[in-house]
Amino acid sequence: MIVRIATEAQYELTESDAEVLGRLDNQAVAACEAGDEKQFNETFKELIEFVRGNGKMLPEDTLEPSDVIVPPPDVSFEEAQAEFTGEGLIPG
Repeated sequence: MIVRIATEAQYELTESDAEVLGRLDNQAVAACEAGDEKQFNETFKELIEFVRGNGKMLPEDTLEPSDVIVPPPDVSFEEAQAEFTGEGLIPG
């Protein structure tokens, strides 16, 4: 799975990493739907750190189609509420 962190880079994640990312995505959706900004910020930080720490960064001169585009790390809670709805960033 190719994940882009907007304004940063693309990362390649394994299938098992994708499952963890899906769980974090679901937690972010739940926090947004509950209006819990503190919980969202904690979960989103964990999601970003997970992608950076577990993904293999693709070279800057390589542009692969992204399976998932994660908002930039400085996304506001209001912006996040528009992104993290329904099935979230990762359907399924």
